[in-house]
Amino acid sequence: MHNHDHHDHHLQVNNKFLWGILLNIVFVCVEFFYGWKVNSISLKADAWHNLSDVLGLIISWFAFFMASKSPTKTYTYGYSKGTILASLANCIILFWAVGEMFSDAYLRIKIPTKIDSEIVVGIAGLGILINTLTALLFFKEKELNNRAAFLHMAADVLVSLAVLVGGVFIIYGGPSCIDPLIGALIGVVILYGTWNLFRKTLRLSLDGVPYEISIDEMYLRIEQIEGVLEVKNVHVWAISTTRNACTLEVKLKNNSDSLLIKESIKEEIKHFRIQHTTIETY
Repeated sequence: MHNHDHHDHHLQVNNKFLWGILLNIVFVCVEFFYGWKVNSISLKADAWHNLSDVLGLIISWFAFFMASKSPTKTYTYGYSKGTILASLANCIILFWAVGEMFSDAYLRIKIPTKIDSEIVVGIAGLGILINTLTALLFFKEKELNNRAAFLHMAADVLVSLAVLVGGVFIIYGGPSCIDPLIGALIGVVILYGTWNLFRKTLRLSLDGVPYEISIDEMYLRIEQIEGVLEVKNVHVWAISTTRNACTLEVKLKNNSDSLLIKESIKEEIKHFRIQHTTIETY
């Protein structure tokens, strides 16, 4: 039953990515076309930003596909690590997109461009709708790769909103620099959120201890088990964005039941969301 549920959830995640990719590819084509037609730098920049997110979704979808493959003699943990690498790639893509936003905002301030604001507002409104629908697909997912996808789509909603607001202000006689200034401000907000995700993902990619796991607390819990004399050489790392592993050495008191203590340790370690544990006793 557990395997069936896991398979169903995996299928649901794949379907979410496929729908997100399809919706955004169509919108990117529409946005590029109208950006070119009305000579709108903001629409073209937003299209490039959305395209980077499509690439991020494709990377994430491919990572989940690889994670579903069975372990081999060469890759004994399977290919689940791909979810961490994909999440890291998503962060890098988003950093690049924010850089493009700042660059485009600077150009718009330096060289004001007359555009058809009504079309800009209409396309930006469509972008808000498409990106909101896509973000909602990943809203309840907690896994890092899904959170990265949600951040991408939420960022796109804000970027499209900035383009829309700028277009409305220009329609009613506002200065053309309003649009790029709003875009730059939103870029700062996006950068802050992405940096937090990047720190967590970078640690996992370097086999660091996941942020939600406290090694000190783990030592304390294990040392309190009856029969345990000393705990040392504890190593914790992430197999994927949802699975963790641990190895440790435990010195036992004389006449202690090794098997019973190992089971007790494994039960304690489960509190730290660690699914794979190797314990050496002596």
